[in-house]
Amino acid sequence: MEVSEASHQIIADLLASHTGQHLTESRRWRVGTALSGVFREHGISNIDQLVCLLADRGQESLAQSVVEALLNNETYFYRDKPTFDQLPESVLPELAEKRAGTKRLSIWSAGCSTGQEVHSIAMMFAEQAARWHDWTIEILGTDISHSAIATARSGSYTQFEVQRGLSVAQMLRHFDETSTGWQLHDDVLAYTRFQQHNVLKEPPSRQSFDLVLCRNVLLYFDPVTRQAAFERLRSALSPDGFLMLGAGETVVGQTDAFAPISGRASIYSPVHAAPQAVRMTAAG
Repeated sequence: MEVSEASHQIIADLLASHTGQHLTESRRWRVGTALSGVFREHGISNIDQLVCLLADRGQESLAQSVVEALLNNETYFYRDKPTFDQLPESVLPELAEKRAGTKRLSIWSAGCSTGQEVHSIAMMFAEQAARWHDWTIEILGTDISHSAIATARSGSYTQFEVQRGLSVAQMLRHFDETSTGWQLHDDVLAYTRFQQHNVLKEPPSRQSFDLVLCRNVLLYFDPVTRQAAFERLRSALSPDGFLMLGAGETVVGQTDAFAPISGRASIYSPVHAAPQAVRMTAAG
């Protein structure tokens, strides 16, 4: 579908204003395809007509539909498994030592899409229930998309979705097959909660998180917006907590808020400025 430069810019500005994401040239080709469902739902024939409707101040629901359609909700269970495997192998055991006194872990998955990442973490805890039986484990998943959060909260997935990243044994252990797909068991869902949230806003909880996952989200921000996001993520983390990014992301050259951890891929520690020394003046 041909998109005029003016219409493209209006759509790009709409996405940026709602999410902070930038519609780069490499993503421009998919605008027409991504919006095809919006066109059908609202009886719109082309993007120029859509832009005219968006100019109406009373079309906020249409604007939200456009934004959600343009978001990249690509995700699957145990995504980037070599990176993800570091959680049970090293990150969680280290956090368990650090939090042995409180026996409480708080985890935030920012930009969780339809929830597979959150549920993958929850399944790890469910599979080691005896190890964590007297711990309070809280896993929060957030995303800017209302529809994605609704799917995540339901814990219900299609045959195609549940097969992506899970073995047959995991499917049978953690899901029940239903007439509409596969439903996640309550013992896994019990670890999780979900809410709509923009990573550029204030953190979703006043309580500091021990682990924050923000994978394949910052790719769509420009450098200034990405820096702001890193600052938000740092403010949400405990001083001795961990940040996990996507396999193709890094903090190097992007921010001073985090530093790489030797021997760990895509996992970073927050860097907090040292308190300024108090200047003392001699009396006399």
